[in-house]
Amino acid sequence: MSIDANVVKELRDKTGAGFMDCKKALAETNGNFEKAIEWLRTKGIAKAEKKAGRTAAEGMVASYIHGAGKIGVLVEINSETDFVARNEKFQEFCKDIAMHIAATSPLCVRAEDIDQTLVEKERGLLKAKAIEEGKKPEFLEKIIEGQIKKWLSEKVLVEQQFVKNPDVTIGDYLKSTIASIGENIVIRRFSRFELGEGLEKRSSDFAAEVAAASNVQ
Repeated sequence: MSIDANVVKELRDKTGAGFMDCKKALAETNGNFEKAIEWLRTKGIAKAEKKAGRTAAEGMVASYIHGAGKIGVLVEINSETDFVARNEKFQEFCKDIAMHIAATSPLCVRAEDIDQTLVEKERGLLKAKAIEEGKKPEFLEKIIEGQIKKWLSEKVLVEQQFVKNPDVTIGDYLKSTIASIGENIVIRRFSRFELGEGLEKRSSDFAAEVAAASNVQ
């Protein structure tokens, strides 16, 4: 069947997958846009999982500076080869991740990396709030676990919604990039600096500012 190039571009913009992968996804799903998204995600996850165990020791340290030096981010992202580290798509991914970290200020890359004392502190606050709101004791644990899961999705980098495309998580974007490039990619670590951090200052919606600076609607 004939595939409209504009639809392919739209699918690519929404999923981050390569042009040919998007075209194939639409062909495999008879042009159904939503099914094509699911097809890409399924194939991307499968490809990414096959590569996940491979050593990634090359890569680059990407940086992002926002607001005339008010926020700065350094992030190390590893690839298997230096050749891929010089790849335009890989470098774009690295810059996107650095920009996203500037906007959302995650606590860590993966859930297993998070400081458990922070989790327990949040759990205690949520429990106290639930009791104050009169939640039934027999439902407390289930309620709190659901709230902790939501909190982690907001604080853990790979579980956050990508600021440039909220339809996908950073984890989804990572998997689609692995599938597209054909090498294992690992977001290893990051540091985020905010001018005057810890001092009393005017509150700003940095996510909105960064998105605007990136021409994201």
